[in-house]
Amino acid sequence: MKRITGRTDHVVVVGAGLAGLSATLHLLGAGRTVTLVERDPLPGGRAGLIKRDGYRFDTGPTVLTMPHLLEEAFAAVGQKMSDHLTLHPLHPAYHARFADGSSLDVHTDGPAMEAEIERFAGNRDAAGYRRLRRWLHDLYQAQMGRFIDTNFDSPLSLLHPDLARLAVLGGFGRLQPAIGRFITDERLQRVFSFQALYAGVPPARALAAYAVIAYMDTIAGVYFPQGGMHAVPTALAAAAADAGATLHYGQSVMHLERSGDRITAVITDRQRIACDAVVLTPDLPVSYRLLGTHPHRPLSLRHSPSAVVLHVGTDRTWPDLAHHTISFGDAWKQTFHELTRTGRLMSDPSLLITRPTATDPSLAPPGKHTHYVLAPCPNTAVGPSAATWNDLGPRYRDTLLRELERRGLTGFADAIDTEVLVTPADWAAQGHAAGTPFSVAHTFPQTGPFRPRNLVRGTSNAVLAGCGTTPGVGVPTVLISGRLAAARITGLPATHHRTTTSTPAARKGSTA
Repeated sequence: MKRITGRTDHVVVVGAGLAGLSATLHLLGAGRTVTLVERDPLPGGRAGLIKRDGYRFDTGPTVLTMPHLLEEAFAAVGQKMSDHLTLHPLHPAYHARFADGSSLDVHTDGPAMEAEIERFAGNRDAAGYRRLRRWLHDLYQAQMGRFIDTNFDSPLSLLHPDLARLAVLGGFGRLQPAIGRFITDERLQRVFSFQALYAGVPPARALAAYAVIAYMDTIAGVYFPQGGMHAVPTALAAAAADAGATLHYGQSVMHLERSGDRITAVITDRQRIACDAVVLTPDLPVSYRLLGTHPHRPLSLRHSPSAVVLHVGTDRTWPDLAHHTISFGDAWKQTFHELTRTGRLMSDPSLLITRPTATDPSLAPPGKHTHYVLAPCPNTAVGPSAATWNDLGPRYRDTLLRELERRGLTGFADAIDTEVLVTPADWAAQGHAAGTPFSVAHTFPQTGPFRPRNLVRGTSNAVLAGCGTTPGVGVPTVLISGRLAAARITGLPATHHRTTTSTPAARKGSTA
């Protein structure tokens, strides 16, 4: 593994999102002095927080998996996650509803899920699920240590026996047909393949290797932190401060001072911070602008679809909603074609509806509820421009409310006490390329050693972290990206990944 040479005693980390906080803790644990600079008044980055009328809305990810990665970050500075966070395992992980009126609960427990599939689709698919579960586990084992949790120095890094193992498992085929080898019910196939949208690729075109996301969602376990998802960056930042990090909030980085190929200081709108190395976690265009470079690639980067998110506080809820409910439209292939090719809004949307107060009622005033409605939409490179969304957003909000009512959430619009609408225009205003918070899509030319590297040519002491670089998009992967960035600076080997799902949270059954 290539590492930064020269002195690295004092590191400035730009951005207090999950990647930056992970990098900070792993750097502190390796004996570095760390200064963390964040433009917002709170930590979190994409995992932010909006407080409105007594409601607390998480602005970013709502699904937490692989909590052992958080444990590792706290352990790097000798602390315990359980001293900072309480994690509730979600049972079911999801509730799935389909256009034909059918529904099922998605359990991470094998026997419970097998029984649910037998009820839903019969003995044949229940038996297929047993085989699918083994395949997903084997796929995870083949990928995590060699292809996800690793620093690539070149494509030659792929040449390892695990590559052959991944090929034998069918990881280089297509995701949807791979799932279809195990289960025949088309509705069930959606449950185990929709996760490809997190990676920005339709299931029919995604590599089967991306079923590893389904492993995280449907086998390893889904959790929710007491206090909401924003409790995670808050806890990580508190641990970093306890371990000696200097945290500067409300400061924007204006430029980087250089001497030759080395960054010597980070200049904010308030101060100059001398440094020996820098970790940059903003979206790629922002980081490249600060570095004064734009790495040449044979093909332009393609970005994932974006999303419209409607945060609502309501005076009631609906009993059919679990903590996470996926409401699938009837269309499937057409939906992905609209999102990634034609740039049209989904004509028959599939929606993620999250009700955090199902697990933590303290996130809303007494007797009230929070709901988070996520509707995937085209990014601004293929769909409506950011400027167009200023007018389109309110109209699309009304369309979503009508669709929710049509799908059984009667009285949803009338129950709203307060709301916040977030569109691609808002993501673009935050500096996210193509108006999407999901960054660079995980197409094959943008995956593994072909994804934008975390070392940038022309600068010898800067490292990138976050969802735009390796390993990619998602809470687990950005936590890993922070640790990989720290390893580039310290030269220490990455922490060995776990091969078991027996986390403290799973063992205790209610807290972590």
